Amino acid sequence: MRADARRNLGKIVTAAAEAIAERGVNVPMEVIARRAGVGVGTLYRRFPDRHALVAAIGEHYVHTMTEALDTATADNGDAWSAIRAFVSWASEPGRTALSTALADLPDEVIVGRAEFRRAREEWVERLDHLVRRAQADGSMRADVGVDDLVHLLNVFTCHPDHLPAPVAADPGRYLGLMLDGMRSGVPNS
Repeated sequence: MRADARRNLGKIVTAAAEAIAERGVNVPMEVIARRAGVGVGTLYRRFPDRHALVAAIGEHYVHTMTEALDTATADNGDAWSAIRAFVSWASEPGRTALSTALADLPDEVIVGRAEFRRAREEWVERLDHLVRRAQADGSMRADVGVDDLVHLLNVFTCHPDHLPAPVAADPGRYLGLMLDGMRSGVPNS
């Protein structure tokens, strides 16, 4: 791919993710093209329909999660702090708006795609490794697994409509409280 085509692709996916986070998955393609600084023809040459664009956004999003997890791991001296930093990143308002918009789509649009599944598996494996490190160093309860974290992230960042309004308005705070319950030294119920 030519360098200008690669730049346009990145601009389109970024602009589309921002627009979808703000206005939902039915934001007009023209708005996305304008925001990306490209013509509508360029947008449609790269993404022939909305499903192709949304699939690219989903794949980009899960790759971004992997990068954020790697950054949290590199920037924090211990596994527990890295987990907290990653969860905090994942629960930022713009990110949760995009997660919510993508979660409401039929599985075949994003989740059913092979590239998305592969990237998600990689992200979950890295998070699992971090969870095991936190358990090995004694900072995380042994009865908590990566699935518990993934489920919490899913509920708090992808499905806020299932939460009470105050919780949905500040998912990072409540995810932090939930993480406190996963910390080692908290009595098991």
